[in-house]
Parts: sequence; structure tokens; C-alpha cells
Amino acid sequence: MAIKKQFLKSKPTVKVTLTLPKEAASEAKKVEVFGDFTNWKKGIKMTKLKNGTYKTTIDLEPESEYQFRYLIDNTTWVNDWDADKYVSNGVSLEENSVIVL
Repeated sequence: MAIKKQFLKSKPTVKVTLTLPKEAASEAKKVEVFGDFTNWKKGIKMTKLKNGTYKTTIDLEPESEYQFRYLIDNTTWVNDWDADKYVSNGVSLEENSVIVL
């Protein structure tokens, strides 16, 4: 899994590509990403690629941190293995992944 960050020169936006590997969601029918950038209310659908990985690209503001997690089949929350860092989610003992831009 890798978080790819593309800093745009033409506008104050960072294109962030999130990838969930096949090993993390081998039996998944649906994967969404939730986070600060969606107010944790609505997920961003990830596309399943031919190799079994799930991928999506989102636009985020630079010089910020965003907490996020993946939701697999509306039942299982998972972190990004390559997150920039992890922080307590404040609700349970679990942590959220963090993107630092």
C-alpha cells in the first residue's frame, strides 16, 4: 500500500491517491474511505483494480493533516499500512491513519 501525493503548482491542492492492497481486502465486495475530509459521514468509494487492489484519488488542501480509515463491506474498519502516522481516534482503543501534507 502506498499513499501517493501530487502537489499541484496551478492551484493550492494536493492529489492524494490511496491504495488498499489485495492482501488487506481479498474477499471484499466494497471498500470506502472515510475521514476528516468527509466529516466521517459519507465514504468515498474505492475502485477495485484487476490485480485485486482498491484505489481512489482525492483532492486535499496542503499544509494539513487528515485522519482516515477504510471501511470494508460496511463491517470492518482498517488502517492504511503506509500511513504517515497513527493517532488515537478518541472513541475506542483503535487508531486512525493520518496523511500529512
